[in-house]
Amino acid sequence: MNNKKQDFIPDWLEKEPTQQSFRSIFKWGAKDCFKNPSHGFFNVIKKELGLSDNEFQTPVNLGEKIVGNTQKTTIHPTDIQQFEKIVGKKNLSFDTYSRLKYSTGKSMEDIINLRQERIENICDIVLHPRNKEDITKIVELCHIKKIPLHVYGGGSSVTLGLACPKGGVTLVMNTHMNKVIEFNAINQTITVESGMMGLEYEDLLNHAPGKLNSKNRYTGGHFPQSFEYSSVGGWVVTLGSGQSSSYYGDASDIVLSQEYVTPTGSFKTHDFPATATGPKINDIMKGSEGCFGVLVAVTMKVFQYQPETSKEFTFMFPDFEKVQNAARQISQAEFGMPSILRFSDPEETDIAMKMYGIEGGLLDKFMVLRGMKSGSRCLLMGQTDGEKSFVKNLFKQIKKVCKSNKGVYLTGYPMKKWRKGRFSDPYMRDTLNDFGVLIDTLEASVTWDHLSELYSAVRNYIKKHPHTICMTHASHFYAQGTNLYFIFITKMQDIDEFRIFQRGIIEKIEGNFGSLSHHHGIGRMMAPFMEKHLGEKQMDVLRAIKKHFDPHNIMNPGGLGL
Repeated sequence: MNNKKQDFIPDWLEKEPTQQSFRSIFKWGAKDCFKNPSHGFFNVIKKELGLSDNEFQTPVNLGEKIVGNTQKTTIHPTDIQQFEKIVGKKNLSFDTYSRLKYSTGKSMEDIINLRQERIENICDIVLHPRNKEDITKIVELCHIKKIPLHVYGGGSSVTLGLACPKGGVTLVMNTHMNKVIEFNAINQTITVESGMMGLEYEDLLNHAPGKLNSKNRYTGGHFPQSFEYSSVGGWVVTLGSGQSSSYYGDASDIVLSQEYVTPTGSFKTHDFPATATGPKINDIMKGSEGCFGVLVAVTMKVFQYQPETSKEFTFMFPDFEKVQNAARQISQAEFGMPSILRFSDPEETDIAMKMYGIEGGLLDKFMVLRGMKSGSRCLLMGQTDGEKSFVKNLFKQIKKVCKSNKGVYLTGYPMKKWRKGRFSDPYMRDTLNDFGVLIDTLEASVTWDHLSELYSAVRNYIKKHPHTICMTHASHFYAQGTNLYFIFITKMQDIDEFRIFQRGIIEKIEGNFGSLSHHHGIGRMMAPFMEKHLGEKQMDVLRAIKKHFDPHNIMNPGGLGL
């Protein structure tokens, strides 16, 4: 008879949110998709956070209440009529639920507020423009009437980028503004409306022979974790970076041209591969987060799609210093870059071993024999893409660098496990939040010479908070540096406590040679730190540009700290 005690499994909530509920707004991704922590990850969380099974018996703050139509719009009825005349009755709404939905992103602060059924900083009216002409008329009307104007792409902002503290209008771009304008196989470019979503964009390119009448298949090369639920325009205006950026580049590298509608007029930048005609307006508009105008179309570089040549690899290193050295040498060696490259610190490595079911297995025992001990060992994973002979040589050179830094090759198996969950892992945040377990991230760019300093300062601050997991990895690489991505997990539900804790992390980043943001944009979360970070003179330049394009300060007022 088997008397072994059955492992406790919480009654995870796996049902579609009720329509019009707070939960239907904050839930990540598809309404019928869910992901629960693995057995190993769940046990880590309980142990490190000092939680018992009893604390996973009863969920808290599920946000299942229906959003009541309680908030009156401040837009004058005659102005509402004018907006309706522009977009049509079906493309306009001012009920509380719609306004809350399109004024809320996926930041932890957004989610806590929604779970606690608070309604803050919402727009007064939601519009779904059908084309550039609609947007031009809307911007003109808002400019004349001095009505604040905000833009919603895919809704995946994690920086309070969609909040509307002054009310006004929110334009939802992904409803209609999601079409291909032009595909140019000769130049390897595609021009699309800014509201096209990432999944549709990549699908078009992967199936270009049938959908774009092209001889070859292509890829956009941009895969943020929010890939399925973020828009192409959103990538550009927030200076996003995808998981394959080390080979294809960040969004700022991939976008060639942009078209904007601003309160003082419309313009489109040229799509030359390079031009020496003074400071580039195209560069100025990247990362503008809707503060200067509405991005209506983008021309992006595309790349050959050759999945058959991809090769995954994984190496384990004895400590954090050696994995850093290996990644830096790969980034500076000039033999080419893998599309995906990432390394994890010891804490994230140990958790990954548990999540992927590797701990205690043959592979784990092999690593221990090679001196790769839990608590110090660090994982490096990646994937090579490109032409067959390039990929073959690149892997050869990467292997050589890793071996010289005491790295042990573990095949591509752990990397395959990571890839399988890279777009579904965000669903776990909802699952953990249901029981009051907070999981959030902050990231920063850093030069190689300050990496260890930034890592230690931020990690030490986070770990001073009792019972807190802090997993750190780098996932975007350059010859001059990388990024550090801090994932923290703790038991916390109080919004004020969270804001204080988060602000402390941001201050540690800014005070230890890190950038305020590497690829999430600024939003209203980082805006208060902008002047200190950039300095008065650089902020004066941004203010002058703002005044030129938006003299009445209607475009995302307060965004970028302007």
